[in-house]
Amino acid sequence: MTLGLSGLRSLVRLIDSLLQPTPLNQQSVAINVPQARADLLDLVAQLLGVLQLAAWGGIGLYLLWRTGIKLRLIGLDGTRKLADSLGALGLAAIIGIPGLGLYFAAWALGLNLAVQPSTLDNQWWMSVALILAAAGNAWAEEVLVVGYLLTRLEQLGWRQYTALVAAAVLRGSYHLYQGFGGFVGNVVMGLVFGFYWQRTKRLWPLVIAHTILDVVAFVGYTMLRGKVSWLP
Repeated sequence: MTLGLSGLRSLVRLIDSLLQPTPLNQQSVAINVPQARADLLDLVAQLLGVLQLAAWGGIGLYLLWRTGIKLRLIGLDGTRKLADSLGALGLAAIIGIPGLGLYFAAWALGLNLAVQPSTLDNQWWMSVALILAAAGNAWAEEVLVVGYLLTRLEQLGWRQYTALVAAAVLRGSYHLYQGFGGFVGNVVMGLVFGFYWQRTKRLWPLVIAHTILDVVAFVGYTMLRGKVSWLP
């Protein structure tokens, strides 16, 4: 009902793109788009999207709590602030730099659509909305795909590496709308993030690192759009 259904919709969008006469790398897809003509209504709509993402993560935490899994058991307590922050910076660097290279390579090879992280106009609230959207994405994805799903698969007796691959493929599936590069890049991210969590049982570094990556992508794109030639 949440990211699983998003994965199926994403697959449909990719198939639709492949059926077009235009090559993938000559098509584009936007992530954060205007949702209303009126400025304030658009802001409200953007914030409602963030609220939905927060609720998705909350549902996962609630279901875990119902079975006795407390926040500290999945690494959402505040006992290791410095270590979690350093871990987040390391994960962001490991994923961010190679991930950008993979995206441009896939796009150049015709395996990916041109991804536009944001097509919002320069409203006064744009940067704040994009930062909140980044945090919402990070929260929903890491809580559900890592904290919830890997915990549940472990309870069901799945082997660690089998569960890790399954969660990573799920993460990649709801990015299929971007093309094959988006799928592969997010599967790799899922493997790295999931492996880190399985070894440390700390979820905050994943949430923070994911937020950093999305903030750089969303806000950075809006700042560079139209000013550099290498951005689609």
